[in-house]
Amino acid sequence: MSSELVLKEARALSLAEQIELCRHLWDEIVESKELTPGEAELIDRRLREHLATPDDVVSLDVVKARFDAKYRK
Repeated sequence: MSSELVLKEARALSLAEQIELCRHLWDEIVESKELTPGEAELIDRRLREHLATPDDVVSLDVVKARFDAKYRK
């Protein structure tokens, strides 16, 4: 099954089901041992920070513009 089809199916889920799916996926990623403990902690910390301040975000357009300004001179 393609990732696009999986995403389409996931969007049809209720919000609670989507959150549960994300939690299950995250648990599997962490348990896969592909992330170091430090990487997993960094991602967990960033998620906690985001959940604590969900309005403190930068749009993708701003991120792209900053990236271009810094690396595509």
